[in-house]
Amino acid sequence: MVMQLAEIQAFVEVSRTRSVSRAADALFLTQPALTARLQRLEADLQSRLFLRTSRGMRLTEAGEAFLPYAVRALENLADGRQLVNAFERGGAGRLTLGAAPALSTYVLPVILRRFRISHPRVRVAVRTGHSEEVLDLVLREQVELGLVRTLRHPEIVSSPLYEDRLVLVTDPAHPFATRGRVRLAEIGDEQLVQFDRTSSYTELTNALFRDAGVRPQGTMELDNIDAAKKMVQEGLGVALLPQTSVRQELEVGLLAQVDIADAKPPRPQLVAIRRRDRGVPTGTVAAFLAAVEEMQPELSPQSV
Repeated sequence: MVMQLAEIQAFVEVSRTRSVSRAADALFLTQPALTARLQRLEADLQSRLFLRTSRGMRLTEAGEAFLPYAVRALENLADGRQLVNAFERGGAGRLTLGAAPALSTYVLPVILRRFRISHPRVRVAVRTGHSEEVLDLVLREQVELGLVRTLRHPEIVSSPLYEDRLVLVTDPAHPFATRGRVRLAEIGDEQLVQFDRTSSYTELTNALFRDAGVRPQGTMELDNIDAAKKMVQEGLGVALLPQTSVRQELEVGLLAQVDIADAKPPRPQLVAIRRRDRGVPTGTVAAFLAAVEEMQPELSPQSV
């Protein structure tokens, strides 16, 4: 015979109240039902646990010895229930993310800092790669969420994160910075600094010039945004960079933003992708998406 949770609850409640009737009321049982549970527990342990006295139920020596173990068992079960509930609410557990480089460098740290404050028991792992690489990680279930530019694939669903935009930046001493507004053809006469020819941002930049019939006279191709920003700061060219990536440099005056008079720079949509067959988000995934949704006003171009 194996003792049951209900029997242990009955034992602990009787030891607390020293009364079968009060314990039965507390557990919403009849007295015969509670007495039967105590009898099954005593039979399982092969020992009497209570003595009936004029002052109520009194624990035997065996009952006194068993009581702390019974209480601990109930406490452990309660702790386990709370932990399971925390997992379901996303308050505990593990979250694996994949993120495109610009997003993982300039936006994700801010999101994760806020997320950690509200979900300190969630362990987060991050893998980086271009949007297509992150898509592959999601499809192969190596990450639960991918943070990328908008992609189309029949096996994924997307949740909006924020809308970024490309902005033209120069060093503060550049003539463009003094004027504050230029035409696209004028940009084509400058050295154009680009980062990572395989990135979606480079594709958007090239499409902007191609659609306008403008061909940049010279380009400098680097492998990351930070290198591109340094080149521009040193006056070696101009660049169209994600606004989220140049926020700090613009604030402190290391770079200057210049408007384009005859064209609207691309505004790529950043999204969180997950496998369609995973169903409705739950646990840490749902908690992360909810946290990002709350931060969307702060992540918009106007805020950064």
